[in-house]
Amino acid sequence: MRDFRLLWISQTLNELGSRMSTFVFPLLGYALTGSVALAALVEAAHLLGLVATLLPAGVLADRVDRGRIMRGAALLGAIAYGSAAAAAILGVLGLPHLLVTALASGVAAGLLGPAETAAVRTVVPPERLPEALSLNQGRQHVAGLVGGPLGGLAYGLARWLPLLADAATYLAAAILLRGLRSDLSAPPRSGRSARAELREGLAYLLRHPLFRLLSGWASLTNLTMNTLFLLAVLRLVEDGVPPLHIGLVETASAAAGILGALLAPRMIRRLPTGWLTIGVAWSPLPLAIPMAFWPHPAVVAAALVGVLLLNPAGNAGMASYRLRITPPELVGRLHAASQFVSMLPLPLAPVLAGVLLHTWGGRDGVLLAAAACGLSALVPTASRLVRAVPRPDRWVTGPASGEDAVEDLQGARPGGGVGVDDDEVVAVDPHELCGAAGVGRSCDIGLGLADRDDRVVGAVHAPDGDVDRQHRDRVDVAVVGAVRVPQERRDRP
Repeated sequence: MRDFRLLWISQTLNELGSRMSTFVFPLLGYALTGSVALAALVEAAHLLGLVATLLPAGVLADRVDRGRIMRGAALLGAIAYGSAAAAAILGVLGLPHLLVTALASGVAAGLLGPAETAAVRTVVPPERLPEALSLNQGRQHVAGLVGGPLGGLAYGLARWLPLLADAATYLAAAILLRGLRSDLSAPPRSGRSARAELREGLAYLLRHPLFRLLSGWASLTNLTMNTLFLLAVLRLVEDGVPPLHIGLVETASAAAGILGALLAPRMIRRLPTGWLTIGVAWSPLPLAIPMAFWPHPAVVAAALVGVLLLNPAGNAGMASYRLRITPPELVGRLHAASQFVSMLPLPLAPVLAGVLLHTWGGRDGVLLAAAACGLSALVPTASRLVRAVPRPDRWVTGPASGEDAVEDLQGARPGGGVGVDDDEVVAVDPHELCGAAGVGRSCDIGLGLADRDDRVVGAVHAPDGDVDRQHRDRVDVAVVGAVRVPQERRDRP
């Protein structure tokens, strides 16, 4: 875990510097232009760079050494912020330069995400992925807790100081990343074009029922939750609540996120991963009605605390499961595609919050946004695929040989096995294998895809009661799966 610690420290520095600079982006934009609308363009440029980079960055992470990508992205950020800091010191910083800096910082963040995710899978043992991803969740909240105040303090001392500090953190991260010893090279290339590989990543996301559902739900819940809490904060501003009190709301939420990240590994170990995700989906609802009728900073802070105590465990648990079952050569592209889909509607959240507040007023606007959150929470709750994802100790990992899988299939109860058509496997998606294995709704989801030749390409957990007696020595589960084996070696059911 030495390399993970080094990676975590480097990206924590990145995160802290970025929170400082993005906090002062609108302040700098307004100071340069005197226009709130033009100042908002700076944050928009950052988001544009991030979203536009994600999909090609996923392809790059599956084709190029991940360490080189992360170092290159860190150097890009250092150069962008360093140039803006130098221009500000010399008194020649203008809005176009600031927009280019924000755009470049978004590109750097977009490059770092998929490469870091792929690197984490390499440097962290599979059984410790939930712990590692929980720590990654925690660093975001630590940066959120101290980044804004530090950025404001630095901006008060000198307008260029937050920009220089971010350049320094990017440079320090690039230096730390050179100390990684693990082999972070990408899997062997398939020889296909980048466009074909990009389509493959998107196709894998869309073809996989669980990932497709979760990405669509993440997109919806990001929009509804952000709209709800932005509306609540805008209502506080409209009611004349002092800025210090509003700042304390963010401080409380960041502290809750840190506590949630500390609790996350234990929660992930003890609770089914699918039900953790469902808990996150419903977490903003309990205090939504009090927020509607009592617009007080303490009520908004309590609602955010309720969400952020669960959020790190839900995010880290499902992300760990996704990493465990995704083929290594698709990790970067799947991460990028999932993040791209989930972040697409985010720029609409401030617009919707403003429209609801202006059209319906604070109370009714909050109630409508809360109702939208409830509707989005029904998506994972109603999904058998989400509810079936078990605790990490019941995730199936690692491919088995074709012969072993055939033995497992033969051990399933009558009617078990998979449909075959010549040399092709009919049911290769793990979420279709429950029925194919003859265990119906009672099975848990397991391994996704592995080698496509003489290897298992899908597997599920079948409860002990649904498996032939000869397999009951496997404690409470037996593995059954769909296999692709040559015709002469296949023992047909």
